[in-house]
Amino acid sequence: MKRIRYSELDHCELCEWRCGVNRNEGELGVCRIESPIVASCQLHPAPPQSYTIFVAGCNLRCLNCQNFSIAHYPDKFDILRGWVEPKKLAQEALERMDSPFGRLINADFIFFSGGAPTPSLPYIIDIINEARKLRPKVKVNYDTNGYMTEESLEKIAKLITTFTFDIKAFYSETFSALTGANVEPVLRNAETLITKWREKIWEIRILAIPEIIDREEIKDLAEFIGQFDTTVPICFLAFRPNFILDEHMGATIMYMEDLVEIAQDAGLENVSWAGSTGIAGNILKIPKKDPKLEKLQFEKAKIASYYAMSHGCKNIPRNCKKCEYTHKCEIKKYYPRRVT
Repeated sequence: MKRIRYSELDHCELCEWRCGVNRNEGELGVCRIESPIVASCQLHPAPPQSYTIFVAGCNLRCLNCQNFSIAHYPDKFDILRGWVEPKKLAQEALERMDSPFGRLINADFIFFSGGAPTPSLPYIIDIINEARKLRPKVKVNYDTNGYMTEESLEKIAKLITTFTFDIKAFYSETFSALTGANVEPVLRNAETLITKWREKIWEIRILAIPEIIDREEIKDLAEFIGQFDTTVPICFLAFRPNFILDEHMGATIMYMEDLVEIAQDAGLENVSWAGSTGIAGNILKIPKKDPKLEKLQFEKAKIASYYAMSHGCKNIPRNCKKCEYTHKCEIKKYYPRRVT
């Protein structure tokens, strides 16, 4: 089946890496994907109840990735579904939402996730437009890591119903250690969403990794969000061991409740937490003296960075675009010892 050649991929600047590569001709940027690929689709009961379309590939390289087998396509992947024509996938989504199980769970959203949907944005827009031809008022959620250009944010915000927006960390060192990218575009986009598209925020989700995301960082992040709107829905996501952090300790109930209290004390009014807790693990001991780690100011960022170094990352502080090994990344090749 012939794939659509999207002009946006001729000089790709969909995400904040702004690689400028011609993905239609096989050139690869940081995300390392050419044309959009569907990993899988399924009805999903978690709020918002939806037919969820997972696209392969991601523009970040998070150490804690839960969907690593599709996020790190094409370097590793499960059996993927492949290319599906937008019209066909739109029809399928609506039919599944109308199925007995879809009605049972009250599925009323088409939900785009991954990986990350932003590298596949033109394809996703086509699916949304095809679905709206059939059902003009169908609701759409866009699940994002926030690492997109202002132009991409504007384009998708005008089309969708809601965002689920992830903030992996607030401090620049912590964010780059965990993801390989810069936090500034994510915070910029979070501010834009809150101030311009507030009604479209389903929730802002904040990753909670014990011994890496500390209380002071959460306090500062909560104050950052609160300066724009104290009523924004905030959900702390309890870390569970996965991918590079497969041996790291999981979040505890006490830790999660503490973070909620910190956010509330900072003035946020709509705060919750979700996820599994109490999963056993360890805290990686970092060497007392290491030339690369000594470049970092924050101890927590050093822990995350040392995890990356221990799994083959050669560029500390992490910056995946500037790294000469970005297309031979040992992080992307890793298979975890356990998945929780």
